[in-house]
Amino acid sequence: MQQVNDENLPLAGIRVVEFSHMVMGPSVGVILADLGAEVIKVEPLGGDPTRKLLGSGAGYFPMFNRNKRSICLDLKSAEGLGVARRLSARADVLIENFRPGTLAKLGLGYEALAADNPGLIYCSAKGFLKGPYEHRTALDEVTQMMGGLAYMTGPPGRPLRAGSSVVDITGGMFGVIGILAALERRHRTGTGGEVKCALYETTAFLVGQHMAQKAVTGKAAQPMPVRVSAWAIYDVFETANEGEQLFVGVVSDGQWKTFCDAFGLTELGANPDFAINNQRVLARDAILPQVRALFGSMPREALVEKLESLGLPFAPIARPDELFDDPHLVQSGGLIDVQIPDGEATRLPGLPIEFDGERMALQRDIPAVNQHAEAILRELGYTEAEIGALA
Repeated sequence: MQQVNDENLPLAGIRVVEFSHMVMGPSVGVILADLGAEVIKVEPLGGDPTRKLLGSGAGYFPMFNRNKRSICLDLKSAEGLGVARRLSARADVLIENFRPGTLAKLGLGYEALAADNPGLIYCSAKGFLKGPYEHRTALDEVTQMMGGLAYMTGPPGRPLRAGSSVVDITGGMFGVIGILAALERRHRTGTGGEVKCALYETTAFLVGQHMAQKAVTGKAAQPMPVRVSAWAIYDVFETANEGEQLFVGVVSDGQWKTFCDAFGLTELGANPDFAINNQRVLARDAILPQVRALFGSMPREALVEKLESLGLPFAPIARPDELFDDPHLVQSGGLIDVQIPDGEATRLPGLPIEFDGERMALQRDIPAVNQHAEAILRELGYTEAEIGALA
């Protein structure tokens, strides 16, 4: 297994120091690391508590901390702060997701560090950007609720968070976009800057299409389970195999004709009242029962084969754990071999990007607590005696 940074990766040579935990901050770091940046994760003594989460949090650390090196520091001690400042002085990028003002009180805020390192790009991942809410404590689920995403996901009266840390991860992606923009500006100006990304504003961006729908139609968007779809056939259907469902979408007039011809729905396809998409949307109650009856008489595999040959959008309904064996992910390099903290080998999704036809490979496995401390301290110029004292 390769364990050194690939100099051919896009961000090779970029040095990142990450003061973060949970999902949003680490997601910024893992994207940069996968793209080739050298990312040093600063953990508290004993390790990031995220390592020990149970239940739905058990996968946070292994998913978002590969390709990083680990060092544990006591930021409340003069020695730990000294190491943190040396790390920041040589960094191109700093990532943090503590409560607002926490690092500044320790002398690790942007202004203090930029004075010694004017090229530093300082990325803060927060709950809220500047405004009345900026000092509130936020979590992914908090902002999904207050930002309307949970309302849109669940049925009426039953707000439901999305089935992933979608705001944490997307917010981290916006943080990366800001960092890359700041790096490009630094190429021109020679100076760094401060980047902030936030959960609430990310949620607002994600539901912006529903806000625009209200502006365009004058009617508030309905939750997804009861929405009026933009297409007549855009739904989950039962098949002849009990428990095997299939999503199918027919999203253009051309696809409608292809669909009706291929499945023998001659009367539907020939009906001039159904020729245009918006006509079909208004006639869903007439169209869907016929389609449901047809699909309910066919095995899912036969439907999949036919729909794929026609080039129509479809998807078998899958669970996340079934993706371990997904042939597309397995054969395309979409799953990366890693060793989780208990020593067991597994495969987790890689960055969903190709560069020059290649997927991003593992550079470093998920780090053990403080695994790289001695090597990092030597790189910072500490003597063996100083390293021994710090240990």
